Order: sequence, then structure tokens, then C-alpha cells
Amino acid sequence: MSTLHAAIILPFILAVGVPLLKRLPGKPHPGWAVLLGPAALFIYFLAQIPLVQSGRGIVSSIPWISSLGIEFTVVLDGLSLLFALLISGIGTLVVLYSIFYMDKEKEAVHRFYIYLLLFMGAMLGVVLSDNLIVLYGFWELTSISSFLLIAFWHHRERSRYGAFKSMLITVFGGLAMLAGFVLIYIMTGTFSVREIVQNVDMIRGHSLMLPALVLVLLGAFTKSAQFPFHIWLPDAMEAPTPVSAYLHSATMVKAGLYLVARFTPVFSGQAVWFWLVSAVGLTTLIFGSFKAIKQTDLKAMLAFSTISQLGLIMALLGLGSASGYFTDVQQSLFYSKATMAAIFHLMNHAVFKGALFMVVGIVDHETGTRDIRKLGGLMSLMPVTFTVALIGTFSMAGLPPFGGFLSKEMFFTAVLNTREMGIWSMQTWSLWFPIIAWIASVFTFAYSMVLLFRTFTGKFQAEQLKNQPHEAPVGMLISPVIMASLALVFGLFPGLLSYSLIEPAMASILPGLLAPGEKFQVSIQFWHGWTPEVFMTLGVIAAGILIFSLQPKVKALNSPGFARFSLNSVYDTGLRTMERSSRWLTNKYMTGSVRHYLIYIFTFFVVVLGAIMFAFDGFSLDMSSYAPVTIYEAAILLALILAALAVPFANSRLLAIILTGAVGYMVTLFFVIFRAPDLALTQLIVETVSVTLFLLCFYHLPKLKKELSVLKFKLTNFLISLGVGVMVTLIALSALSAGSSHPFESISKFFLEASYKLAGGKNVVNVILVDFRGFDTMLEIVVLGIASLGIYAMIRLNLDEEQDVQLPSPTLSADKQAGAKLTPPRSNDVILRMTSRVAMFIILTFSLYLFFAGHNDPGGGFIGGLMTSAALVLLAIAFGMEVMRKIVPLDFRKVMATGLLIAFLTGLGSLAFGVPFLSHAFGHVHVPIMGEVELATAVIFDLGVYLTVVGVTMTIILEIGRDR
Repeated sequence: MSTLHAAIILPFILAVGVPLLKRLPGKPHPGWAVLLGPAALFIYFLAQIPLVQSGRGIVSSIPWISSLGIEFTVVLDGLSLLFALLISGIGTLVVLYSIFYMDKEKEAVHRFYIYLLLFMGAMLGVVLSDNLIVLYGFWELTSISSFLLIAFWHHRERSRYGAFKSMLITVFGGLAMLAGFVLIYIMTGTFSVREIVQNVDMIRGHSLMLPALVLVLLGAFTKSAQFPFHIWLPDAMEAPTPVSAYLHSATMVKAGLYLVARFTPVFSGQAVWFWLVSAVGLTTLIFGSFKAIKQTDLKAMLAFSTISQLGLIMALLGLGSASGYFTDVQQSLFYSKATMAAIFHLMNHAVFKGALFMVVGIVDHETGTRDIRKLGGLMSLMPVTFTVALIGTFSMAGLPPFGGFLSKEMFFTAVLNTREMGIWSMQTWSLWFPIIAWIASVFTFAYSMVLLFRTFTGKFQAEQLKNQPHEAPVGMLISPVIMASLALVFGLFPGLLSYSLIEPAMASILPGLLAPGEKFQVSIQFWHGWTPEVFMTLGVIAAGILIFSLQPKVKALNSPGFARFSLNSVYDTGLRTMERSSRWLTNKYMTGSVRHYLIYIFTFFVVVLGAIMFAFDGFSLDMSSYAPVTIYEAAILLALILAALAVPFANSRLLAIILTGAVGYMVTLFFVIFRAPDLALTQLIVETVSVTLFLLCFYHLPKLKKELSVLKFKLTNFLISLGVGVMVTLIALSALSAGSSHPFESISKFFLEASYKLAGGKNVVNVILVDFRGFDTMLEIVVLGIASLGIYAMIRLNLDEEQDVQLPSPTLSADKQAGAKLTPPRSNDVILRMTSRVAMFIILTFSLYLFFAGHNDPGGGFIGGLMTSAALVLLAIAFGMEVMRKIVPLDFRKVMATGLLIAFLTGLGSLAFGVPFLSHAFGHVHVPIMGEVELATAVIFDLGVYLTVVGVTMTIILEIGRDR
């Protein structure tokens, strides 16, 4: 595993460790420990700048599903380094800010940091992954973790609404993006972004290029809140301010921009890409800026401001993609200036918007409101906060000497350059680009002034505020002051970024423009003379001041507009309509009748399988290879049938359980005859434990009563029963009859030959479970664990440990029953109790033998775990649950969790050696006296299975047994 892989995994490891911080003496704020993670990551990525600047970068890969072309490959180039620095650097400042913003006594801060670290790791995975499938996995994890962060205050209805809306829209875009990735794979035969860029000629001109392009952009537009998918971002402002400062200014909303930048080498030079990206970006820019000035909530204003600024960067990326159309290098470099402006403004926006979100959080924290109508006159009371707000708003408005001024000038240059673009009907439409850019900049200037001066100047309204405002604590000011300082530094010294971050990022976005060894010329200066850009800026300031002064008086500039016809109302109405329609449809077939549900399932089963078998001529019958039926098999089969037929006629539940167990034990005998000792042992123990569970469950039920009723013949039931029976029989016979005529060779031959050679085990069944299909086994034990916890939760739902439950008895009077307490069930059989003392140790010893011998002989972790559980069940039956708990004072839920953790860590450990997850190794060592001994890592995984099975089984049995 490379250091770059470790950088992605580190936040997830920290997230797992956060709950342990609760046990620290003195209970310090967990943010101080969490702060070390992103700080270390930032320092690491900062140290990689010289390497990436030289053009070398880092590429490292861990095999995963090689047969499908899915590898955990990470790449650190100019673009990914830029985003990694934003994620880790601003993440560090946000964590520091949150320490003073989030009260550890009033807020669930440990949960907060778990969610935040999950998001940080997911974002690093997105920007560093080279494989599209891995990228998609991290992409959706950002949606899930952001959902948890937005809904952090889940007791608020608006928080839940905003979280659900954000996840619904971004996950929809993510699924569309996944479909686009699949289409790209079909065209290129690879999921690697680097290989796709190298084989871009295979995509251009392909019939699937257009749908792939549109689907990928859907993912980008939804994530980066582009019109009309922007509606989730304002509602996401219900999250705590540190979340807004991190997710919605610097990281999550930038993921869509990253995706567009990453796929620019693939789709640049395509008219559809150019028009979609630039047009959607410009529409979002002007729409967001106009909506921002109408807001009265400071965070809502910043939300629409963010939407607008994201549209600006998106438009620049679209304009820059035109450079891929031209063959002349000078022309391409001329239009690549838009890409340069996009990169520079992306960094500027991250610092000034992050600072402004923190300022709004401070204002809300100190005054108790974000309503701009109640604020004013805070400049003298909060001078440091005002200074940070001034730098942030002036940079956002595009005023010198801040970084935002430079990137805004570069934006004007890019849109003015479109006038010379004589392709894609730009002769007609190029004039609109600078017009829209200028109008949007006017509104940007106006709402920036509204945010600053309406909040910090004017009349102080103390009666409108919940709290007496004062300057924020120093700790809360550190982060916004640092980001505001960076906004000033980026403006005064842009050369610091020119060739350290901007040029390497451009080389990653537009790799084909320059010859190897050449570099882009990045020249960012304050003064270029009296250019059109300067006059546009002067016009922006003049018009912006006019709109700022008119804003309180003009209804069009301060009213919310037509809410009835807004995109939010369309979303809400559409969602309600779909919910009502799905509820109506569901009520039509979800009748509450199990019989109806079985009819649906079995009918589908018969019709679909029958149609497939008929369509592909799958039915066949060849009995020539069948072995003759022996007298033993016939006797066991007859006993099995008789036991099964007797179950419905049993007069008591105990007899029914015995007969059911007899059916299982007959199956065990079949496995013995067929020489399948592993299956026989498993079936035997499972049947024993199942019978115990049945007895515990039926203990709570009233006595079985039979009623006489006239049975009516039901044709539907008859046909379905007959159809299922016939279909299963025909499929089984056809599978057995396929034999040598089957087009595929049986995989059993591979397992028999490779079991010892590749996995070091002679027990093929166990080797399949823990090695060849180890991932399946791990998921199965996870499912078992979830099921046991579900049973535990259901029983505990109405069970009070402190309450004495009365045991009704028909032999006691009502008065005596009232005083009688329930005695935990146990056997009074002296012989059973004496025998079980010896038998239990024999069974436990045998279970350990089965566990250790399982790799080469019959046994394994699953069988050993069941056998151990059987010994503990015997102890509980003989001596009672309470005695068993005293003898074995274990929390079996923790035993189960330990087993799952061991299994997972065993799989994770293989990644450290550069091999796929859950890869195993084995070897032989010489031990004195014992001789040569085989050691296999699969045994460690099997230990996890063993502990999980014991924990699951005993959790279920003990909870059912203690339920009175």
C-alpha cells in the first residue's frame, strides 16, 4: 500500500477511533485529536508540490477485481493535488473552527466528527482515484456522508428535508454518471482515466459518445448545484456552519467542477460539451447572483452566492474546452486562458467563501440570528469579524487588491475572447457571453455590499437580537482570519500559485496542448493598461452601487418572487405525486395477506423460469449417468417423507418440533452416505440449535388447539403448488442431465486441483469458504450479525430488565399467581445435569479440533462455532440461563463484533502487501517435536467466522430465552 492510499484511508481510520475519545480522562474536546488528521494530510500534500511541479506525479495501484478492470489506482497530478490541498487544508481550518463553535456538552460532537472524517476521506478518494468505478464509490459516499452532516440536527424538520433533498438529487446525478462511465468503458474497454485520455480517439465519433457525455455532465451538474439542480444547496444550509464552510464552499460542491475538469481532455473540442458546460454555467451564474440579492437570511445569501460562483467556474471550464478544437497551438493557448481563470478562481472562491461562511456563523453564534433585517451596527462591537467580512466580500465582489479581483478580470478576458471564436455558431452568440458575465458581476457586487454593510453598518437593533453581541473568542477567529489573509495574499502575490499549483493543474486538464517538457505560461498581474476588462470593472462598480442603494426600495430586488412557480415547488409537487402514486400502487397488491404474497412470488417464479427454460431449450432428461438407489437411501428417504407428512397431524407443538428435527437429521444421514462430512456436521449442529430455538420460541405460545373446519378446494392454490413442484423437479433433472453437453466446464474441477496448490488446504469446502469465496463468507457473517441484532432489538423493545414478570399457572389461584415470580427455565433432570458437565467439555474440545483441523480435514470456523454454541446451549438447558451467564460472563454481541472485526482486518491486511482484499497466504515451518506445521492466514479469517457464529447464535438464544 502506497502513502497515497494511506492518505485516503487515514480519515476513515480516524472516524473509527473517534468514539474511543469519549474515554479519555478529563473528556477534552474531540476536535483537538481530530485536528491532527487533516493537518498531517495537508503537510503531506504540501510536500508533494515540487514532485508534481516537475511533471512526475505519483501513480500507485492495488489490485481489486482485475478480471473486470477494477483496480484501486490512485494518481497525484496537478489537478488532484490542488483539490487534495483544498480538502485537507480547509478541512484543518474547519475542524479548528468547529472546536469553538460546537459545544461538546450540548452537541453530539463525536458523531459530528465521524461524519466529517467520512466525508473528508470520500472526497480524497474522489479526486485521487484513477479508476472510474472506485471514483463512483467514493462519489456516492460523499452524498451519504453529506446527508448525515446536513441532518446533524435531525430534530429539526428543515434539516431532515434539506438532507433528503440533497441526497436525492446528488444520488440521481451519481447514478446517471455511473451509466456514463459504463458507456465510456464500452467504447474504450477500460475504467482507467489515464488510459481513456490516451485512447480518446476511440470515443470521438462513436455513437455512444453523446449519451456518455450527457450522463457524465448530469453527475457534475447535480453535485455542483448547477441550474436547474441547484435547489438542494440553499436547503442544505440547515447544516451547522462548519459543515457549510467545508462542504458547500470548498469541497463537495467543487466535486462536479473536478469531474468536468478531469473529463475535459476526453470531451474538449466537442461542440455539445462546450455549449452544455458554458451555457449551464452562465445560466447558473446570473440566476444565482440575482437570487442572492433577494435573500434576507445570511446563509441563504451565501448559498445562492455559491451557486453563482460555481456557475462562473463551470462556464470558464466550458470556454476553455474550446482549446481542444484547434490544431494551431497559439489558438489553443489563447482559449486555454479560460481554464487558467477557472483554476485561479476556484482557489480564490474556496478561501473567501469559507471565510464568509465562518463570519456568518460567528454572527449567528453571537447575536442569535442570521436575519439581515434584524442586524446592523455590529462593526464597532465585532471589529475583527468585520475586517474578515470586508476582505471576503470585497474579494467576492472583485475589488482590488484581493485575489477575487484578479480572477474576475481573467473571467472578463475569457468571455471577451469568445468574440474571436468563429466556430459552433459563436459568430451569432458570442456577444451574449460578456453581457451575461457583466450583468452577473453587477449583482455579485451588489449582494456583496448588502452582506457587508447591512450587517455591520447602520443602526444597531439590540431589541431584535436574542443575545448581546460581542467579538467572538480568539479560537473561533483563527480560521476565518487565515482564509481572509490568503484572499489578500493571493491578490498581492499571485505568482506564488502560478507555477506551483495553477500550471500543473492546467497540464492535467489540457495535457495535449503542449509538447513534452513544455509548460504553460501563467502570468497574473494587476495592471495591463486601460483594457476593456478595466472598463467593465468600473461599470460593475458603478451599476453595483446603484443597485445596492435601490435594493431596499425596489420590490424586484428584495421580494422572494413567485414561490408558487419556483423549481422548489416543482420538486415538492413532483415528490408528493410520486409518493401518492407509489402508495396507491403498493396498496393494490400489499393486502396484508401472506397467501397473496406467496401467490405473487411463486407465480413469478414459475412463469419467468419456465419461459427462460423453454426459450433456450433448457429442459432435458438423461438418466443414464445416475447411480442406483441403495436400500439405505430408500429407507432414509421413506423416513424423511413420513416425518414431513406427520408434521401437520401432530397433536402438540413438541411433537411437531421433534418431527421437524427428524426431517433435518434424515438429511444429515444423506450427507453421510454421500460422503460429505462437512455438510453432515453442519446440518447436524444447525438442526440441533434450530430445535432448541423452536423450543424456546414455542415456550411463549399458548397450548396448541385444533379446530374442525371444512376444507374447500382452491384451484389457484393447486395450480401454483403443482407448477412450483413440477418446475423445480424439471430444473433439477435438467441440471443433472446436462452433463457433458453443458457448454461450460464444471468449476468443481478447478477447486479440486487448486485447493491445495493455491490455498494450502486439502478440505475443498473450507478453502472455498475462507479463500476462494471469502468475500461472500464475510458478507454472510455480516448479514448474520445484522439479523441477530435485529432479534435482540425486537425483544428488548418491550422488555424491562428490572421488572418481575408473572408466570400464569392453571394450578395456582389468582392470589398465589400474583406473588409467583417467573423462574428461569432449566432442567430438573439430575442425569442430564451430571452428564452435561462432562459432555460440555467434550463438545468444546471437539469444536476447537474442528476449528483448527478445518483447513485440511472436515471442520472449519463455521462448524466449530456452531459446535461451541451447542455446548453453551446444553449448559443453559441443564443449569439455566442465569447459571450459564455466570459461568461464561461474556457479552456475545461484543464477541460477534470482535469476530467481524477480525475477518475485516484480515482482508484489509492483504492490501498492505499490494494484493487484492482478502487474499491469503500460507507456508510451512518446522516446530520442534511437532515437526513441519502449516501456517495459513485463512485460519485468522476463519477465527473471525468462528467468533461471529458463536456471538450470533448465543445472542439470539439468550435473548429469546430471557424473554418472559
